[in-house]
Amino acid sequence: MENGLAVATLACGLVAFVAAFFPAAHVISSWLGTLGFGTGLYSQYISVTTPQRSVNIVGLVASFVGAVLGIAHGGFLPHP
Repeated sequence: MENGLAVATLACGLVAFVAAFFPAAHVISSWLGTLGFGTGLYSQYISVTTPQRSVNIVGLVASFVGAVLGIAHGGFLPHP
């Protein structure tokens, strides 16, 4: 379970980070960044090994950057 959460955090973080560079994809980066950040915090709490913690930190940072840039580009909801 711990490895799955670490990989899920990394995947959400990478998608959010990449989507943050496209202003039209602000909804994706905002939501996936927030989801990845929350998942990463829980995964970091229950992690057992150093490699899990390393993957969690990379995913957490990518999720945070993706969420912040997504919010800056337009937020959680699409523009009308």
